Amino acid sequence: MRATTEPGFRENVDIMFRHAVGYLDLPPGLADKIQICNSTYTVRFGVRLRGKIETFVGYRAVHSEHMEPVKGGIRYAPEVDQNEVEALAALMTYKCALVETPFGGSKGGLCIDPRKYEEHELEQITRRFAYELAKRDLIHPAQNVPAPDMGTGEREMAWIADQYARMNTTDINARACVTGKPLNSGGIKGRVEATGRGVQYALQEFFRHPDDMAKAGLTGSLSGKRVIVQGLGNVGYHAAKFLREEDDAIITAIIERDGAILNHGGLDPDAVREWIRQYGGIKGFPSATFIETGATVLEEDCDILIPAALEGVINLGNADSIRAPLIIEAANGPITAGADQILRDKGIVIIPDLYANAGGVTVSYFEWVKNLSHIRFGRMQRRNEEAHAMALVRELERLSADKELGWELAPDFKKKYLQGADELQLVRSGLDDTMRTAYQAISEEWHRRDDVIDLRTAAFIVSITRVADSYRAKGL
Repeated sequence: MRATTEPGFRENVDIMFRHAVGYLDLPPGLADKIQICNSTYTVRFGVRLRGKIETFVGYRAVHSEHMEPVKGGIRYAPEVDQNEVEALAALMTYKCALVETPFGGSKGGLCIDPRKYEEHELEQITRRFAYELAKRDLIHPAQNVPAPDMGTGEREMAWIADQYARMNTTDINARACVTGKPLNSGGIKGRVEATGRGVQYALQEFFRHPDDMAKAGLTGSLSGKRVIVQGLGNVGYHAAKFLREEDDAIITAIIERDGAILNHGGLDPDAVREWIRQYGGIKGFPSATFIETGATVLEEDCDILIPAALEGVINLGNADSIRAPLIIEAANGPITAGADQILRDKGIVIIPDLYANAGGVTVSYFEWVKNLSHIRFGRMQRRNEEAHAMALVRELERLSADKELGWELAPDFKKKYLQGADELQLVRSGLDDTMRTAYQAISEEWHRRDDVIDLRTAAFIVSITRVADSYRAKGL
């Protein structure tokens, strides 16, 4: 259980920020300017449901406007409050700076349990929430661009985009007011799985750095590495799926709300997800050991631990029992500041959330650019690329025939080589490049300074430096 003496989520983010600032020589007051949340709007609105008026409370926090628009998801959860939203907005600022997307940080939340409402009721609630935010420019393509988060998805983003368009009928860029939309509403291929894919790319890049792997006591590649995933939501599911199918990692345990399942031979995330869909929980999944107190499985022996659900799941109460040599924070804030210190003292390497969780905002950036340019990626160049490749293949085959060499290209090679990049391939390429480049900057900072002993501090240093440079460029 979480220790009651620990600070809250927002205080944890601030502690980690102040720790990193201690390594920088910033002008007086600039650190405070970067740290504070610029503004938070609280909205209380009523919706007529089931014969009565029901009142809802929502938030939209704007942490930093060093770049605009500001960017950040909207989550639906009963425990949403101002402190949580402001902490998440701060993380968005640092996250966007780290992966060099031209956004400031923002976040939104609505105090609601979406499982208690029918679809048409959720649409009414979402549209009214969007109306309250949009009329104050807290949803706007050039000022504030939301995205999905916990409890929301493509469906909610489509409702928000449509509501904004109804209120701004002459705005040609209306679709860019929100990202994470369905493809038929201006979305982009690869967005749904983007955060989980980003986790995979982050791990792949980590395993390209032998010196960094050595700090975690790991060798080789991702193949055969034992992985425990906490939370099989959108992020955890896709991270587990890609690591298993494309990197040959072994998913030995999955932790969910109602417990955990364990199988040292490996679990299939698709099969587990389908079981949860049918039966509402993980209990009873065949060919696996069910453990009712799922949190204890965080302490199981493994190579890589992926907390991919809520904040604070690794805290003072269980940090000393964690045995994974490498933890990658797929969720926002899953490790508290106190636990972070304990894990570092144990020699555990942590790939921090402000980097590992950045796949979503990176692909959101691509979607925003797509909406502003009004053309899908690959439409102009794909067939031209194929034509150039085909010309080269035909010339090689002609030379072989003329010289009677008797060789020909393998069919699989020809198929891959002759295929021009479509939108999904370009999105994956852009995300992979972003995650690689960001990690290289973090790792360089980690190794450049003897006093920086962990990736989180290095990531904050890189991020804060970039935000500070933006403020300096503005004349602050």
